[in-house]
Amino acid sequence: MNYKNTGAESTTVTYNKKKIEAPTNNIYEAISIIAKRSSQINVDLKDELLSKLEEFATYNDNLDEIFENKEQVEVSKFYEKLPKPTAIAVKEWLEGKISHKTKDQE
Repeated sequence: MNYKNTGAESTTVTYNKKKIEAPTNNIYEAISIIAKRSSQINVDLKDELLSKLEEFATYNDNLDEIFENKEQVEVSKFYEKLPKPTAIAVKEWLEGKISHKTKDQE
């Protein structure tokens, strides 16, 4: 998934409590759903980053020599600039892109 173009804020933002709790009518349930989605996004980003960094991995037994790969640094900087997973999850929640079910609905 492309998390770069989500439009999520990378700075601190204050959200309207009523907008966040509107889909569930319970702020705690809404925060729980957002937290679970944030964890999913974090796992996706971590797996994607590790797979890209694996391309640059060099395996040697000599701990004295450490090589800096410019492409590896660029990949790392790209992922550092992405919005935080929580910001992406909140944005998705407010746009109605996250579906959820309760035990009563099943």
